[in-house]
Amino acid sequence: MTWALTRKLLRDIRIAWVVVAVLLFLFQILWARITMRVTTQIFAALGQFGVTRQAVMRILFNQGEPGQSPEMLGQMVQAIIGGENIAIDKAGDLMSVSYVHPLVLSILCIWAIGRAANAIAGEIDRGTMELLLAQPIRRTQVVLAHLLVDAIVFPTICAVMWFGTYCGTWWMGLQAAEGNQHVDPWRFVPALLCVSMLLLSVSGVTMAISALGRSRARVWGWAVTLFLGMFLVNVFGQIWPEALDWLRPFTLHYHYQPQNLIKADRWYASGAVWFHLVVLALYGFGGYLTAWITFCRRDRPAPL
Repeated sequence: MTWALTRKLLRDIRIAWVVVAVLLFLFQILWARITMRVTTQIFAALGQFGVTRQAVMRILFNQGEPGQSPEMLGQMVQAIIGGENIAIDKAGDLMSVSYVHPLVLSILCIWAIGRAANAIAGEIDRGTMELLLAQPIRRTQVVLAHLLVDAIVFPTICAVMWFGTYCGTWWMGLQAAEGNQHVDPWRFVPALLCVSMLLLSVSGVTMAISALGRSRARVWGWAVTLFLGMFLVNVFGQIWPEALDWLRPFTLHYHYQPQNLIKADRWYASGAVWFHLVVLALYGFGGYLTAWITFCRRDRPAPL
């Protein structure tokens, strides 16, 4: 019965599943075009006029002047693209920004929130939960079926995202380029661990909220507010570390660091990388565990 419910859930989300995958694929193509344009054309043109990389970084991020604090806007842009270790004149570094871009994070989080919000609260809101539980199926099987859906959907989304990276870098000639313009798409494969763990963590936390609620709209509202607040705390915590830096480890976005896996040759030997991945996994499985306990103990409320 669990597998039958899993197939039914996959059929229900198939259109949104394809749309999200296509959007992520196309964005990787677009970002590969931007990377090629910036690293091979814009920097080359600026170099002809004597504008160095250091000058560009000073203009964009106010870097290169010892003792001078960067401006807020420059710091914010720098925080969003991955920090001070990202060199925008290197195609590999700039291409890695596509995995932390706010648009990509929005697509991933909206997908995970929407699917998890519909899992329990959505069924109650539509009045279909009573029909579902009238079948010979336990509540534990309902939660397990949603976990199986995540186990099937998340790897496919990650695979399509990486395939977009591969096709984009190949199409724009970045794979065949040399020096700073070269991009090796295989270095992006480990970053898919971060992407899948982010999806799991967002889905798990939203599942816990969904198990507590009975209105899909309210679950959406609480989840969006929570994750948007986490994103802002993580960004502004890098701008005002004295006031907000202590809050950053409590956010999901602080632990989502795919660029560390992309840039490091021996990322698997780094304890910090595994720590961040484990924290994201704990958020996800902890959320599912909370949803399972809550859903099994709660009454079956009538739809609003």
